[in-house]
Parts: sequence; C-alpha cells; structure tokens
Amino acid sequence: MNYLAHAYLSFNNPALTVGNMIADFVKGNRWQEYEEGIQQGIRIHRAIDTFTDQHPATLAAREYFQPSSGRYSAVFIDVVYDHFLATDNTIFTENSLATFSSQVYQILNDHYDILPPRFQQMFHYMSTQNWLYNYRTKDGILKSLNGIVRRAKYMEGTADAIFAAMEDNYDELAVHYRTFFPEIITYVKESFPH
Repeated sequence: MNYLAHAYLSFNNPALTVGNMIADFVKGNRWQEYEEGIQQGIRIHRAIDTFTDQHPATLAAREYFQPSSGRYSAVFIDVVYDHFLATDNTIFTENSLATFSSQVYQILNDHYDILPPRFQQMFHYMSTQNWLYNYRTKDGILKSLNGIVRRAKYMEGTADAIFAAMEDNYDELAVHYRTFFPEIITYVKESFPH
C-alpha cells in the first residue's frame, strides 16, 4: 500500500501513524531506536506490505501493469489502491479526506525531529503538494506516477503508459480494490489490536 493507506490503517493513533509512514526509510535494526508505539507502526507497515503483495486481488491487478512497468508493477498498484481509497465514499468524503490529510501532516510535523532525514526531505513535498488528498484526483495520480518513474533506477516505461493502463482497466482495478481493502482492514485490526 502507499502512503494514504498506511496512514488510514494506523487508525488515528499518532505513534502508529509515524511508524507506518516512515517504515520504508528505517533500515536494518534502526527501528529499535524508536519508542514502542512507533516500532509497532513500523511492524504494521511491514505486515501490510507482505499481506498486500501476496493477496490474490493484488497479484491479479499487477497483470495490467506488467507490460508498461515490469517488476515495478507492485509499486504502481500501491498508488492505484490509494486512489481508490481516496475516492471510496464508504470511507472518505472529499471534506473528510482533506481533514484526515491535514491531521496526518500535523502528526508527522509534530514528530519531525525524529523522522529519518530522507523522509524529512520527502515530507516537505508530500505536505506542500498535499499528496494524500491528491490521490483522489487522476491528475494527482499522474503526478505521483511521474515522481516514481523519475526516481526509479531501472524503470524503462513511462508514467503516461502506466496511467493509460490504469485508465484502460479502471473498472477492473476498482473491483480488485473492493475485494482487497476490507480484508486488509480486518487483517490489521485482528493482527495488531490496540
């Protein structure tokens, strides 16, 4: 899952939110340097990634992106899932997504001094460009895809090709999201009660 889903699956707990958001930037045993709640957020993040990567709906959804992105298809599914979460009216309205995004930025800002340096750099762009909210729009998704393609060392495809794959298979991808997301919510709640 990408940033919006990781934030949402922290269930409004500030320490879990911090850990869940920074986990990809905490290497090796560095996670042990954080307080217990943040450590738990890092563990949740890693469990979410494993569950997501192995889920049949995710594996099926990746197939749509294989021709345009090869081994990076998993990364792009994460972004697409965030788009469907941002537009999921059973979870967010436009206003509640805006409020939620602001709350997540505030939590991260309140913990800024302990965020990994690379995350601090990225957080500047995340908050000023309002990534979490902008997953709601297709323009926001295209910008996100462009950013990933720009940073990917071995990416041969283009963001336009990946975006076209999303557009061409939008309804099918939405079905995969609706199959998958209730299950990840249940998995996190049952595996990490708090």
